Amino acid sequence: MFVCVNQRPAGGKPCCGRGGGTDLLAALQREVATRPDLCGSVAVTGCDCLGPCFDGPNLVVYPEGTWYAGVGLDDVAELSRRHLEAGEVVQRLVYAWPDDDEEDGGGDTGAAAPAEE
Repeated sequence: MFVCVNQRPAGGKPCCGRGGGTDLLAALQREVATRPDLCGSVAVTGCDCLGPCFDGPNLVVYPEGTWYAGVGLDDVAELSRRHLEAGEVVQRLVYAWPDDDEEDGGGDTGAAAPAEE
């Protein structure tokens, strides 16, 4: 699990670090550390900018690549219990990627596009 803790100067674009990301990281690390069923198999790591700064704090859970946005301290126990323990996506926190490809009805699925040759 990667939790954005990016910092930016005050007065500019928002950032997860000032928006609660740093506290969220610490709370998730404590939660996992106190859970014997998780502490040996789940790593909670802080990272720099994940991208959707206006919707943070953001985090992404791998290997499945589930993106969560607007996560708060009140969500830590639920994310731990439902996603990390039971493998169930917490739908109310899932980041809704903007549909950036209206023309063909597609959109950003979060997957990288294949390189052009």
